[in-house]
Amino acid sequence: MILLGACAAWSLITAAARGGRPEGLLLAVLALAAGYAAGRVSGALLPVAAPCVGAAAGLGLAVALPGFSPGPWYAGPLGPAGGTAALLALATGAACCAAWATRVPALRTGLAALACATVPAGLALGSAAGCVAGGAVLLCALAAGSAHGRGRWLAGLAVAAGVVTAALWAVAAGALPDGLAGALGGWFPAHRVPQWQDALRLADHHPGLGVGPGRFGELGDVGGTLPADGRPHSAPLQQAAEQGLVGVSLLAAVFCWILYALWRSARPTPVALTAGAALTVLAALASVSNALSFTPVTAGAGLLAGWATARPWSAAWSSRDAGQGTGSNRPFPA
Repeated sequence: MILLGACAAWSLITAAARGGRPEGLLLAVLALAAGYAAGRVSGALLPVAAPCVGAAAGLGLAVALPGFSPGPWYAGPLGPAGGTAALLALATGAACCAAWATRVPALRTGLAALACATVPAGLALGSAAGCVAGGAVLLCALAAGSAHGRGRWLAGLAVAAGVVTAALWAVAAGALPDGLAGALGGWFPAHRVPQWQDALRLADHHPGLGVGPGRFGELGDVGGTLPADGRPHSAPLQQAAEQGLVGVSLLAAVFCWILYALWRSARPTPVALTAGAALTVLAALASVSNALSFTPVTAGAGLLAGWATARPWSAAWSSRDAGQGTGSNRPFPA
């Protein structure tokens, strides 16, 4: 929570120094903190039911929100490669966490089926990214059942998120060979790479405080590449452009803090690793899209982190988790 407070404080500092509107980041920080607190409480009281309801709600939101009429940035359509894919990844992670948490075979089967349903849901919604994201989380959840320790797995997730961010930075900086850069850039709309280059240019010119929260829309429109929402569709590059290196460092620190909390969690190892995988997929999506611009996504990330780090108040859970924190590692039923 101290890191989240630092993120909010730094956005206010940069806004005071450079101008801009920090409301968007403050809302995201508030949603993440509120989701985490709610997840800790509901996960302690209802360690299976809470993530189960959350998974169903996330899947329902992914289906319903793309049909909304365009409005303000926080109420507009999620989009197939941003918010929709992120919600599907979080819903898959929540369903898998609930499946690993329950001891009832029939309920575990139903929750596993709910998790599997997110993959075809991505195809039905026209979100290839959502289908891939849900499938990746599902595979990681299955692999988590055979894990005997969580430290190396969580470290691997941190490295994976770092590799995605480094690749994004290299594409924006033009540091990759032409063939590889063209192949990576071909996965995104034609205007996306110029947006990232604009953000990196602003970050190079203003490495300390950035240009100010929400000001990329004013200064980053080089060559008419700016999208309607005024964002570069990359959380790390947006932080670098608008809040400087400190902003990027705080963003990375929050992600590492969540992984550390999962490492220390008393919940079973498959639950912690599944949540870590879902949040890592979210981090990868946020690196190349505007996923974190939507309040349901940031709140959902906080909820999932809270559920995976809560200590259930049931005596049976407490005696098992406090002793070893590994839980049942039986795989999902076929």
